[in-house]
Amino acid sequence: MTIKVLAIVGPTAVGKSDLAVHLAQKYQGEIISGDSMQVYRHLDVGTAKIPPSKRQGVPHHLIDIINVDQQYSVTQFVTAARRLITEIHERHRLPIIAGGTGYYLQALLDGLAFGGEQSTDRRVQQQLLERSQTQGLQSLWDELYQIDPLTAQKIAPTNQRRLFRALEIWNTTHKRPSEQVNHGSAYDAGLVGLTGDRSKLYQRINQRVEVMMQQGLLAENQWLQEQGGSSLPASHGIGYHEFEAYFKRQQSLPATVEQIKKDTRHYAKRQLTWYRNKMNVHWFQLYEQPEQLAKIESLITDWSF
Repeated sequence: MTIKVLAIVGPTAVGKSDLAVHLAQKYQGEIISGDSMQVYRHLDVGTAKIPPSKRQGVPHHLIDIINVDQQYSVTQFVTAARRLITEIHERHRLPIIAGGTGYYLQALLDGLAFGGEQSTDRRVQQQLLERSQTQGLQSLWDELYQIDPLTAQKIAPTNQRRLFRALEIWNTTHKRPSEQVNHGSAYDAGLVGLTGDRSKLYQRINQRVEVMMQQGLLAENQWLQEQGGSSLPASHGIGYHEFEAYFKRQQSLPATVEQIKKDTRHYAKRQLTWYRNKMNVHWFQLYEQPEQLAKIESLITDWSF
C-alpha cells in the first residue's frame, strides 16, 4: 500500500506552520520540517521556527538536528524524511511535510536519487555567480558540455538557473547531473499550497522581518559571528548573510534590515514560481479567505488530490 503524505507548501510568511499544526491535530499527524535552515540549532529567529509553545503537542521532526558549522544536503534530507515517513506511518499517523525548500520536496516525492552527497553550500553558488559575471554564461555552458553533454544539450546557454543547478550538482557531488535517477514516488502525496495577493504577501514579509528584529535577530547574528561568521554553512541563509556587510561596517543596520526584506520577497517569488512549475499543488488563499480552511479539510478527508 502506498503511504499517504501531506505537504503544506507555499512562499515564506504565508502561514504554513500554523496550518500544519492545525491539520496535524485534526488528522493525528506528525510534522516533518522541509526547511534547509531550521535544521540548525540555536538559529531560531531568522529561520522562523515555530516555538515549542505553539506546537500544541504535535511532534516536529528535522528541527535543531545539526550545528551551525555542519553542511546539510538534499541527500541527508531525503534519507531522514523517508525514514520518518515510514516510522510515522507505522504509528498509524499522517506524515505532514511543512514548508521549506522546493527542491528538497521534489526530490523526496518524485523519488530522485543522487549518485552521492549533494551539498547546499552557498559558496558554490556564489562562485558560479561570480564566474558568470566575469566569464559569461556561455563559458559555463561549455564547461558543462565537457562534463555532461547529455545535460548540456537540454539547457540553453542563457538559462542561468538550470545551468547553475547542473554545475552545482557536479561541484558538490562529483556526479554528472544526468546520473540522477527518478525511481518514481513511493508515496500518495497530497499538496496543499498557501498563497495570496502579492502586495499583501510582501507586507506580511516586511512585518515579519520587523518582528524578527524585535525578537532578537541582531543578537542571533552576533552569536553566529562569534562562532565563525561567513565561514559557517549556516551563515549563508536569508536573514544571516545580509549581516556580513553590517559587521564589516560597510552597511547600516536599517539598510541591512531592508536588504533582508528585499531578499525575502525575492525568495518568496522564486518559491511560488518553483511550486507552480514543478509540482501539482492545490492552492488556497487562507489568510485572505479563512473560510477556505473547510475546503482544505474536505480535500484531505476525501483524499481527493
